[in-house]
Amino acid sequence: MYNGFKDFLSGELTGIRESGLFKSERIIDSPQGAEIRVRNRDVLNFCANNYLGLGDHPKLIEAARPRSMSAAMDCRRCASLRHQDIHKKLENKLGEVRWHGRRDSLPSCFDANGGLFETLLKEEDVIITDALNHASIIDGIRLSKAKRYIYKNCDMQDLEERLKESQDARFRLIGTDGSSPMDGSIAPLPQICDLAEKYDAMVMVDDSHATGFMGPHGRGTHEHHGVMGRIDVLTSTLGKALGGASGGFTAARQEIVDLLRQRSRPYLFSNTVPPPIIAVASAAIDMLTETTALRDKLHNNTRYFRKAMTEAGFDIKPGEHPIVPIMLYDAHKAQDMAAAMLEEGVYVIGFFFPVVPKGQARIRVQISAAHDGDHLDTAIAAFKKVGKSLGVTK
Repeated sequence: MYNGFKDFLSGELTGIRESGLFKSERIIDSPQGAEIRVRNRDVLNFCANNYLGLGDHPKLIEAARPRSMSAAMDCRRCASLRHQDIHKKLENKLGEVRWHGRRDSLPSCFDANGGLFETLLKEEDVIITDALNHASIIDGIRLSKAKRYIYKNCDMQDLEERLKESQDARFRLIGTDGSSPMDGSIAPLPQICDLAEKYDAMVMVDDSHATGFMGPHGRGTHEHHGVMGRIDVLTSTLGKALGGASGGFTAARQEIVDLLRQRSRPYLFSNTVPPPIIAVASAAIDMLTETTALRDKLHNNTRYFRKAMTEAGFDIKPGEHPIVPIMLYDAHKAQDMAAAMLEEGVYVIGFFFPVVPKGQARIRVQISAAHDGDHLDTAIAAFKKVGKSLGVTK
């Protein structure tokens, strides 16, 4: 019986290869710092969510060691326990005004967005979502029975039209990424909040690519835009800038979190976040509360790289985020550039359909505070060389 299905799958894979969309995974044989080892050679890492360079920071490594967290590990080795005091302590840190400005928070190993929408919204409600929202938001919305309206990416006029169309709904929730994981664009949260207040809607922000480094204190895009008290639900991750490798959380108004604790299926039926990750995330928050040095370095690196690449003639989506998309528009060219850059000692990845829309292929560069000036200059020089050889720049 499988033979027919095997032939079908083989045909699908052949089509993916011929269209230039087949993804060949590269194995990283080292910790993810500014320099990594790929295919038995040392290369510079410009494709990681390690924005603040905390992925291999000595303080966080020490926090995860059992000997340095005996209080956390004592009698807490059952990973499936629903909730422990160490988790509550981290929730308090995430929910404090100094961090996310919300009353409470809810960490979970499962995708935080997966349990949000179906718990809060029913058939008589509406979710209004940005067209380029992350897959986790899209999949979370699909689990809900609420009606879905889509507005054009960051288009406030279109959002207002969707709000006008849906005024008969019981409750409405506008959902957006705080910053786009593919474009590095930052959502216009002040205007979104203005429209939400005008049309009596709530606002949800996924801040996975902003938590820890956007805003004066690294709280995220809502702090960056000065709208911390106007966001109803914020979801994010411990596994990117905070260096925790995995784990997510929902920081929201008290009643929302209380209901999620009672009815969110991912929260109720998944194993809790392991103690070492809790310790790492807690230590990272303490570090970022004490100093802005890593955030300052990240933003300086980002400005330097964006300016140099723009002057070199690359087509870059404008902005200030450390995600820097080098637009190529062709999947084959994105694959070729990524391979050529690796030969030059720089690790980057080509992104193309279905990760981004068709015709929007690009190299997604991610800048980190772990990068020094020499790292940036080496990468820029490699991009210039490869760009000219592939006809991307003159």
